[in-house]
Amino acid sequence: MFMEKINVVVSGFDPYEGVEVNPSFEVPRILAERGMIDAKTLQDEELDGVEISITAVTMPVSFEEAWPQLLATINESNPDIIIATRLRKDARSIMLERCATNIIDLDHGEGDNSRRVKIDENGPAAYWTKLPLGSIIHAFAEDNIPANLSSDAGIYVCNSLFYNLLNWASKKDHVIAGFVGLPKIVENTGMYRALSLEQQVQAVSDVIRESVKYYLHPSSSDILLE
Repeated sequence: MFMEKINVVVSGFDPYEGVEVNPSFEVPRILAERGMIDAKTLQDEELDGVEISITAVTMPVSFEEAWPQLLATINESNPDIIIATRLRKDARSIMLERCATNIIDLDHGEGDNSRRVKIDENGPAAYWTKLPLGSIIHAFAEDNIPANLSSDAGIYVCNSLFYNLLNWASKKDHVIAGFVGLPKIVENTGMYRALSLEQQVQAVSDVIRESVKYYLHPSSSDILLE
């Protein structure tokens, strides 16, 4: 039987100071360690005949190093889909980032202490995610995973990475890319809107599954931007 292979890169960031378990470090690693994913694993007949290979990469929280490191992994693995993840310490649900803006604050300051510059002097003001947010939100609902849409990824390293990723993807014929924010891990899932590590692994698996389906059969009904 012929198997179509889809290559997926899932990225995250190195452990954060003061955070015992960083989901954006752990989730990509776990998914890559589990290896090839097929229709049986994902329990989705629509993906019969499809195998999904996952490559994980973790990056430092650095304007200078994060994107070059992700790009090196992309060039090496030639992915069809790239899903970047980050820790959203203020969140209590999965956050689907909708937009990357062409601006960063190099000094993390406010007012006179802010040093905001363009990421790409010749680039557009913003890029929209390429992930099928509508179908992902639906999959989360079926798995009882709380989720929200985030209007943007801020103005620091994560937004810089997101913008550079979508800028790169905009020049490719058939590549899907997006950014997902993961909340702090709370293993006591009896708490309101708490998400364990395994639930977050399931959430990113859902993102992968729906993105692969959209990659194979694009539909405007899968996109949700408002």
